[in-house]
Amino acid sequence: MAATLEVESTLTDRYQTTVPETVRRALRLGKRDKLHYTIRPGGEVVLTRAEAKEDDPVLGQFLGFLARDIVSHPERLQVVDASLVSRIHSLVGNIEVDLDAPLSANDE
Repeated sequence: MAATLEVESTLTDRYQTTVPETVRRALRLGKRDKLHYTIRPGGEVVLTRAEAKEDDPVLGQFLGFLARDIVSHPERLQVVDASLVSRIHSLVGNIEVDLDAPLSANDE
C-alpha cells in the first residue's frame, strides 16, 4: 500500500488558500489549472485536477452562427475603420492586466 501524505494550508480572510507544493506535484497542476472537489456524505472532501472541458457550448453555438451568417451574407462584413482602432487603443491600449492578481474586496 502506498504511503499517505498529509499537508495543510491556511485560509485567508477572503477564504483563499495556496495549494501546497506536494499537492500541486501530485496532481500535476500548473498555473490557471482548475480543481475539482468531491464532497462525500461524511464530510470528506476529495480534491482532484479538473479535466479540461472541450469548448464552451454556448460560445461554440455563437461562433457557428457567426460563421454561417458570414457565408450566407458576406455583404454585411465591414472594414474596421482606422480611426475606430485608434480610439479603442487610446481608451485601453495602455492598461495592463495581471490575471494572477487577487481580486479586490469589491470584485468578490
